[in-house]
Amino acid sequence: MPTTLLPLNDLDIESLERATLDAVAPPNIHELPLWLLPFDHSTIGRAKSAVPLRHHGLSEDVLQEIVSCYAAQGFPAAFRIADVPTLANIQHRLRQLGFVPTQPTLVQISSMNGLMSLPCDAPALVSRQPTALWAAVYSATGFDPVDGAHRVQALSRSACIAYAVVTDEGELRPLAAGTASISQGWAGIHGMRTVVQERGRGLAARILGGLARHAKTQGIERIFLQVEEENSAAIALYRRAGFTTAWRYHYWRYP
Repeated sequence: MPTTLLPLNDLDIESLERATLDAVAPPNIHELPLWLLPFDHSTIGRAKSAVPLRHHGLSEDVLQEIVSCYAAQGFPAAFRIADVPTLANIQHRLRQLGFVPTQPTLVQISSMNGLMSLPCDAPALVSRQPTALWAAVYSATGFDPVDGAHRVQALSRSACIAYAVVTDEGELRPLAAGTASISQGWAGIHGMRTVVQERGRGLAARILGGLARHAKTQGIERIFLQVEEENSAAIALYRRAGFTTAWRYHYWRYP
């Protein structure tokens, strides 16, 4: 992957965070200077956690206002904060307010060339509208059905999503699914799922292959995704697709 993708500058970070929310499409987003405050009753953390648009120069004085904004909407406040030294003042103040860091997650980026170079048997089929087969993966045995329903709902209402699915040879049983959002100059990979008993067959690579080809037709050169730090199998796959970690973040929530 070209080294010019990293480090990201301020405009890159802002565009990536806006693209993240474009993908999950929370029903309401409030904007403060240098902050986005999404509001959603779903299980998707990034759709209901305040996130800064810069990784430096932020005042901790705004945090209490953000907490009050969430309370006024009937939500518990939550934050999504990069683990970088230049946000140490934000992290320190959140601890003072009683928040604790949870769910370490990596933001990773790659180039289109990196993603297109990932070997796969046959790229997944991609559509511009959600299909029943695509949605069925998220409610398959082994997945939390409530979380799956929320992800289907969020990704289906987004205006910038393409949907990929791999089925069995009879095209009756869905095996893997994922989506790509095209927004803010980025392709974002979201909702990657493989049916539990079908893992280890390269199906996720086929999903990425189909989504990469879709993004390429849109003239997109930069791709990002978010993956929980403990998901070593997914991280290994993404490494083969040229993904490199841009930063790690934690969700800061009340215990």
